[in-house]
Amino acid sequence: MRTWREMRRFPFAVQLLLVNQLGVNTGFYLLIPYLATHLTENLGMSAAVVGIVLGVRNLSQQGLFVIGGSAADRLGARGVIIAGCGLRALGFGLFALGDDLAVLLAASVLSGLAGALFNPAVRAYLAQEADDRKAEAFALFNVFATTGALIGPVLGSALLLVDFRTSALTAAGIFAALTVAQALVLPARQVRPARSSVLADWREVVGNRAFLAFALAMVGLFTLENQLYLLLPAGARQATGWDGAAGIVFLTGTLANLALQLRITRTLKARGARARWISTGLGVAALGFLPPMLVAGGSGEPDGTADIVLGLLPVLVGALLLYFGVMIAQPFVMELIPGFGRPELTGTYYGIFYLASGVTAAVGNTVVGWAMDTGGGDAAWLPWAFCALLGLVSALGVARLHRLGSLPRTPEPAVAATA
Repeated sequence: MRTWREMRRFPFAVQLLLVNQLGVNTGFYLLIPYLATHLTENLGMSAAVVGIVLGVRNLSQQGLFVIGGSAADRLGARGVIIAGCGLRALGFGLFALGDDLAVLLAASVLSGLAGALFNPAVRAYLAQEADDRKAEAFALFNVFATTGALIGPVLGSALLLVDFRTSALTAAGIFAALTVAQALVLPARQVRPARSSVLADWREVVGNRAFLAFALAMVGLFTLENQLYLLLPAGARQATGWDGAAGIVFLTGTLANLALQLRITRTLKARGARARWISTGLGVAALGFLPPMLVAGGSGEPDGTADIVLGLLPVLVGALLLYFGVMIAQPFVMELIPGFGRPELTGTYYGIFYLASGVTAAVGNTVVGWAMDTGGGDAAWLPWAFCALLGLVSALGVARLHRLGSLPRTPEPAVAATA
């Protein structure tokens, strides 16, 4: 109820974008987690071909974020959001209707391009509409996104009992409905005429050394957050010998996000500089990898329920710390980004930020994967230690930028502010 009350305090456009993100994540997680299984088991494709299809989708999205950001600045975020949702509906529809590689690659490109369009555009629109309440808006954004990420896999599992085609068409239908809803009711906003070329805009953003340093420092946040889907589930399964343990870790963290995200952001916003809390969040996230590291590589299979619970507990504590760290830092990261440059380039800053963080996080995930493969037996602690060190380095990097005065100033909290 508190979430809904807070949501109603924002302009209608913000409310619509929050509901939109719920639908976006529901539709995405309804389909994408099951795509690899469909390609291998239903279509009989090799692991290499599956990797190509999934890699093309990810590359199309990560590599084109800057295009979506610039389009939002020059054409208006509303139109780019609508176009992105429409392309995602088309791409997911192709996944349902196509069985040959050419069609699947086209579907991957379209669905990736769709994300590259509406992700920076939605954040630019949200930042502009939320005004001085950006942190709370992005906290709510995380809550609605997390809710969609929880609903999507459950709905997808149920629809897969019918077949993959039904699941894909349902996901496409969700994005088609979002496209129509936004075209009908999302308010249009006047776009300021561009003062320079697109290339000049990119050079201006890339030439902002403080912004690039901040984006580089954020590699820890995005790499560690991705471990919710890589290292932590693997650690939970290894510690308990039970595949369902990964689901419990994810569910527990998701419920914590739903219950605490908004409360944490509102409390911390009234207590000190944003950079301080970003550094703190990164530090807390780094600490989340220490409990699993201490028990990594434990010998023997669990014997009974008690052993499973004891094996799961350190991983569960670590996952909760990671979730808390992300909840602390992420809304303030999103709040700071527009402050690095001109308001006319808000979308471009978000686009380049996500491009830079996506590339660096991909490198970080590669190192984590290598450490997981290498760190067997006595070196099972290696990937956990790497993640903890990376989070600590990122936290120190943000703190250093804050001390140098390189980060945008944010409004000082009022003395009488309440949580």
